[in-house]
Amino acid sequence: MADTPTPPVRHRRRSRTTLLATLTTTVTALVAALLAWPGAERADAAPSTFAHPGVAVSRGQLDFTREKVNAGAQPWKGAYDQMMGSKYASLSRTPKPRAVVECGSYSDPNYGCTDEREDATAAYTTALAWYITRDERYAKKSIELMDAWSATIKDHTNSNAPLQTGWAGSSWPRAAEIIKHTYTGGWGNSGRFATMLRTVYLPEIINGSNSNGNWELSMMEAAIGISVFIEDKGSYDKAMAKFRTRTAAYVYLASDGDLPKTVPSQNLDTRAKIVKYWQGQGTFTTGLTQETCRDFTHTGYGLSAISHVAETSRIQGDDLYQTDVGERLRQGLGFQAKYELGEAPPSSLCGGSVHRGLGPVTEVGYNALHNRLGHAMSNTQKLTEQNRPAGSNNLFVAWETLTHADNPN
Repeated sequence: MADTPTPPVRHRRRSRTTLLATLTTTVTALVAALLAWPGAERADAAPSTFAHPGVAVSRGQLDFTREKVNAGAQPWKGAYDQMMGSKYASLSRTPKPRAVVECGSYSDPNYGCTDEREDATAAYTTALAWYITRDERYAKKSIELMDAWSATIKDHTNSNAPLQTGWAGSSWPRAAEIIKHTYTGGWGNSGRFATMLRTVYLPEIINGSNSNGNWELSMMEAAIGISVFIEDKGSYDKAMAKFRTRTAAYVYLASDGDLPKTVPSQNLDTRAKIVKYWQGQGTFTTGLTQETCRDFTHTGYGLSAISHVAETSRIQGDDLYQTDVGERLRQGLGFQAKYELGEAPPSSLCGGSVHRGLGPVTEVGYNALHNRLGHAMSNTQKLTEQNRPAGSNNLFVAWETLTHADNPN
């Protein structure tokens, strides 16, 4: 006997509202799962409360550095002596602010570009000198430099404006964080300095760049540092999302597939476009960066910015070193270090010829990934120790042996 069809039980039917609620819950769960995947962008990167000082160096790291220098321990004492002997630590430095800083390609023309970057580096240098020595003259010099620029600058112009703003904008908040949150002598114009960062710097960098990857990475480093200082969670989240996307598109991992990841706004939708953007490199190996076959110097800018953002994020409570950001940084440093140390590249890499000159950029990432997390990094270790004490690249990197060598904090 055939089964008799069961008539529908109408009272069991779920309403449209219930179905929508279920669908919403499912989608929310799916999105949450996707966002938990390493490398995914997150919309809630900012901490509930910002930690200060919290841009690239924390109070714990500063205390460790001060303790080591005062004890005459190496390599910190040698790194400190190097910093204090540099032009950036001079108490006789006169700031050279401009209302409009105009920077063309490769800083040609150079109307205030070098002055701005060097004054920003000097502000950070004297802030570090203040913290280590407790000599108020250094805090006052840092404040003098920051006040001179916040009273003057209105804009950055010409083709290199976004990159210039990123470079100088990376150093300013490092200095400001140390002075505002550790110097008890007062900084009357700290609000004006914050306004400068918010209105002159942040708008120039926050929307990113489709140029070579080191541009956007440096710009997001600056945007994140500025966001910490002015406590702008929205800008922090926006910059961090761009940073995560760009980092994934800057350092190749075999797990990415046959081709590197891309930044959607660049429309690199064919292999030919990707290869061209990767400086003509068509063989992709773990650790290769988008600019490896351009030169190691620009690659160093990108890797340095990645390490600085990861360090700031860790201080703010989110350890990016334990995500794909850390793995890309580890592999990128190791790949470049191998050839920077002199190994001859195979013919499949940049046609068998690389342009070395990575710069003083390995200390922060090496300390985080090797010392804190225990990853073997033999090539990076050799290069880092060989280059100590790491100085400044005169753009946005300074004194990282001093602040980060074997620093457990």
